[in-house]
Amino acid sequence: MKVLLINGSPHKNGNTFLALSEIAQTLNNDGIDSEIVWIGNKPVRGCVACGMCKANDNGKCVFDDDVCNVISAKFSEADGFVFGSPVYYGQPNGALLSIMQRSFFSNGTNVQNKPAAVVTICRRGGATAAFESLQMPLQMMNMPIATSQYWNIAYGREQGQVELDTEGMQTMRTVAHNLAWMLCGLRGENAPAVPEREEWQPMHFIR
Repeated sequence: MKVLLINGSPHKNGNTFLALSEIAQTLNNDGIDSEIVWIGNKPVRGCVACGMCKANDNGKCVFDDDVCNVISAKFSEADGFVFGSPVYYGQPNGALLSIMQRSFFSNGTNVQNKPAAVVTICRRGGATAAFESLQMPLQMMNMPIATSQYWNIAYGREQGQVELDTEGMQTMRTVAHNLAWMLCGLRGENAPAVPEREEWQPMHFIR
C-alpha cells in the first residue's frame, strides 16, 4: 500500500516538509510505502468553473500549464493521502487549496473512499482554522479521516524549528500509525486491535 503526501508549501524543504517526512518515516516503519510530492513555487490557477473537465471526462483539469494534473495523475496509485500546508492569515496556502479543488472536481473518483489526513504548520496562531479548512474537502469526497492524539498541528517559524515541537512531531507519528492501521483494516490485512501508542509528550510555548 502507498500513501501520497502533498507538500503544499512554497518552501520545498521547510517545516511542512519536515512534518510530512516524520509521517512518511513512520508509515514506512509500519510497512506502508510513501511519496512526498511538492507543489512547487510556480503560479497555480484557480478553478474557473468552466466544466470542461466533466465534458472531456478524462480526469484532468483543462488547464494543463501548472502542477495540478501532475499531482492528480498520482491519485490512482495511492491508497491514502496526507495534505500538508503552512498557515497564511489563518488559512492554508492558496495554491494547495486550488490544486485540491481542481483535482478533486476533475478526478474525484480516484480519491473517493481512501483514508486521508491533513497537517498544518504555523508560527503561532491560525493553525486550527487552516486545519479545518483542509479537512472539509475530504469529508465531501467520502474520504475517511485519520485522526491523532491532537489536531495535526506543529509549530515553527524558521526552517527546522518544527522539529523542536516535541508534541507536534509526536502528533505526526500518531496520525501516521492511525493511517497505517486504517489502511490495513480496510484492506482486510492483519492489523493490531489498536494502533501503536507512544507515551504522551505534552509541550507548551513557555520555555
